[in-house]
Amino acid sequence: MPPGSGLLADQIFKRAFESILDAHLPDTFPALSLRVIHRSEVVLDVARGWIDPESKQVPVAADTLFDLASLTKLFVESSFLVLADAGKVKLKDRLVTVVPEFGELNPRKTAGGQDPHTRAFLPVEAAHRGVTVDARDVTFEHLLTHTSGLPPWRSVYLSVADRAPAPPTAGSPYEAERWNAALDVLAKCPFAGSVGDTVRYSDIGIMLLGEAVARLHGQRLDQTIHNLIRDPLKLDSVTYNPVNNGIPRSRTVPTEVDSSWRQRRAWGEVHDENACGAGGIAGHAGLFASASDVARFGQAWLAGDPRLRIGETLRRHATNEHARGQLRLGLGWMLKGAEDSSAGALYHESSYGHTGFTGTSLWIDPTRQLVCAVLTNRVYHVRHEEGIHSFRRAIHDLVDRGIDDR
Repeated sequence: MPPGSGLLADQIFKRAFESILDAHLPDTFPALSLRVIHRSEVVLDVARGWIDPESKQVPVAADTLFDLASLTKLFVESSFLVLADAGKVKLKDRLVTVVPEFGELNPRKTAGGQDPHTRAFLPVEAAHRGVTVDARDVTFEHLLTHTSGLPPWRSVYLSVADRAPAPPTAGSPYEAERWNAALDVLAKCPFAGSVGDTVRYSDIGIMLLGEAVARLHGQRLDQTIHNLIRDPLKLDSVTYNPVNNGIPRSRTVPTEVDSSWRQRRAWGEVHDENACGAGGIAGHAGLFASASDVARFGQAWLAGDPRLRIGETLRRHATNEHARGQLRLGLGWMLKGAEDSSAGALYHESSYGHTGFTGTSLWIDPTRQLVCAVLTNRVYHVRHEEGIHSFRRAIHDLVDRGIDDR
C-alpha cells in the first residue's frame, strides 16, 4: 500500500493512530503488523517495530510472520466446517466416531484443570465434585462451542517427552512421536464438568478437534490446513514450524524467553508449550502468518468467498451465538461481548473474531463490511497482561471512527 493512502491519509486519524502506537510500542509489544479491509478495499496497512528490538537491525515488514497463537483455532475450525459442508462429518457426530481412543477410558472422573501461567492445579468445581462423565457424549459441536466439559488447560507438554525440543533449524524433521504421546494424554484427560453444561474455553478440546480434522481429511493437520484453507485462498504465509520449513528466522517475530522449560527465547517456533512439546503442529496453536493473510482469511469469511467452500447457510450458522458462559461463542468464533470487548465499544454486536495469547487478533464487523487483523508479540517482555487489552480496544474504536469519517 503506498505511503499516505487509506485511513493514514487523514491527518486527524494519523495523529490519533500515532498517539496510540506511541503509548504501546515498544513497551507493550516491540513488533506490530496491522491490516484493515473495508468494503473489500485495503484501507490501512502498517508494519512497525523491530524483529530483534535489542539490535534493531531488521524492521518489521509486511511479510513478517507472527505466531498466531489461538488464531490457529480459526483455521482448524474452518477446516472442519469445510469437511462438514462437503458431507464428510456432521456437527452432532460424536468425537469417538473419528477418534475412538477418546472413549476407551470411560466413564471419566471430573478433576480441576491447571492455571496455564502458574501451572498450579485448580480445585474441582463444587457442582461437579464426585461426578463422572461419559466421554462418548462429546460431539464436534461441543468442541467448536467449548462446551465439551473438558478443562481449559493441562500441561500436556510435560508428559510427551523427557526433554524440550531442540531449537528449530531449517530442514529439521517433524517429530511425530511427540504428537502421538500428546494424543495419548489428551485421550485420557479428566473432565472439568459435564458435557454441554457451560462454556469453558478449552485448548484441550481444540487439540482433539485438530486430530479429528486430520483423520477426516486423511492427512497430517498441517497438510490438511494447506489443502483446505491456505492453498485455495492463496494464503502463502500461513505455516506451522516456519524455520523448520525453511523460512529464515529473521522473517519471524520472537516471543517470550522460556526460562522454565526450553531455556531460550521462542523465536521461529511456537510460543505455546503444549503445541511446541507436541511437535509444533496442533489444533489450538502453532500457525504463523502475516497480517495481510490473516486479513484475507477474515475477508473470505465476511464475503462468503466460494474458494472457502463453506456455504452461506453454514457460514452464517457458525457466526451466530450457540453458547454463552465465559464468552459468547459461535462455532469456533468469539462473538462480541456486551462489555469490555477486545473489539472495542463501537463494533456492532453481531461482530465476530478471535484473539491470540501472543497478542494477535482478528475482528470482523459484518454490518460495516470491516475486517481488522492486528498482530503483535506482546509476550516478548512478559506473559501477563501489560496493556494489550487497552491497545486492542483503542485501535478498534479508532478504526471504526475513521471509517465513519470517510
